[in-house]
Amino acid sequence: MLKNHQDQQKNSENFILFFTALISAFGPIVTDLYLPSLPQLNQYFHVGTSSVQLSLTVSFLGLAFGQILFGPLSDKFGRKKPLLISLFLFVVSTIGCVFSWNIESFIFFRLFQGFAGAGGIVISKSVAVDLYKGEILAKFMSMLAVIQGLAPIAAPIAGGLLMKITNWQGLFVFLLVLGIFIFAVSLLFKESHAESNRLAEPVWQTFRHFKPILKNKMFIYYTLALGFTMGGFFGYISASPFIFQEVFQLSPLQYSIVFGVNAVGFIIGSQLIRLFENSQQALKVGTVGFILITIALALLLNVSAGVYFTEVFFFLLIAGVGMIIPILTTYALDLERKTAGNASAILGCAQFLFGCLFSPLVGLGTVTVSTSLVLVFCSISCGILVLKTMKKSSKTENLCYQPIDK
Repeated sequence: MLKNHQDQQKNSENFILFFTALISAFGPIVTDLYLPSLPQLNQYFHVGTSSVQLSLTVSFLGLAFGQILFGPLSDKFGRKKPLLISLFLFVVSTIGCVFSWNIESFIFFRLFQGFAGAGGIVISKSVAVDLYKGEILAKFMSMLAVIQGLAPIAAPIAGGLLMKITNWQGLFVFLLVLGIFIFAVSLLFKESHAESNRLAEPVWQTFRHFKPILKNKMFIYYTLALGFTMGGFFGYISASPFIFQEVFQLSPLQYSIVFGVNAVGFIIGSQLIRLFENSQQALKVGTVGFILITIALALLLNVSAGVYFTEVFFFLLIAGVGMIIPILTTYALDLERKTAGNASAILGCAQFLFGCLFSPLVGLGTVTVSTSLVLVFCSISCGILVLKTMKKSSKTENLCYQPIDK
């Protein structure tokens, strides 16, 4: 069990874990659940593939920039009120999606749906920072990462299963019911951000707290390293259907199984952190592994290696990402505890912006070549940034580098 460090927690530890996992997974579910319905949307709205794919891009943008708004609001007004507002907006925008009359209206409501879903992502991290510190926070983040990593991988599989019994509107009705359920659960959440710790200035002035955070070089290094890691992760998600179904000729069902297996890799990677003496050591191993595995994958993808051998390395790749993400998130947020909402917003925005940047790149030219270049570039960039942080942190004491409480 996780030990509370601030005596502010009023809900049970199990509730906090369930609640934060639920709201943090909400955003990825919003973006990915409807992916299997994209061809049906083409036919329904009588538009081309690019128009339908735009609905996915705008939801990513909404998730990115929505966090910039809800982060400061949660530092000013507490975590609960902004979360309830975001969930209410989600319910309204989802109803709009269900009753969209053309592709333009659907894209419009998808933008606001992503924007509303951002509240859960940023506030889930802020709640964790409110309640835990140091390696206890790292342990909590590693458990939270299980859900955060599983959601964008499992959501398309769940969407595919739902499509067997419903149509694309049915998927959004499911999202509507899910949004109402999460709203109800949020009413049970007891505020974690004490009034004494909230920002006192007017709302518009809370946004000026982004400036000192962005001047914190260590925070920026961690954010960029996390961004490149997520760039590789989103690149994998975007490229994997084409690699496994077109290059290796797997059926949709076989591909879904591979997708699910790799999701388990993320879970295993996030839990391997506990086996190390401290989280810095785990970050070293995860980052080096990330680089070596992407180089190996680049070779395998371009020498016509078999599907089984290639899949083993994709599994290891996702496991490495699962080790890196929770540690980098913990290190970054531990540096900005007073303005955790703002810091979490910057982290979340950066992750989705990097995802928006690198996901389309894997589709340029030959998918195996472009995917190889994206993965290797992201892993090496992450490695350089992690090396910089370790050199700087060796000169100063960092709470996050204490031994892990096993």
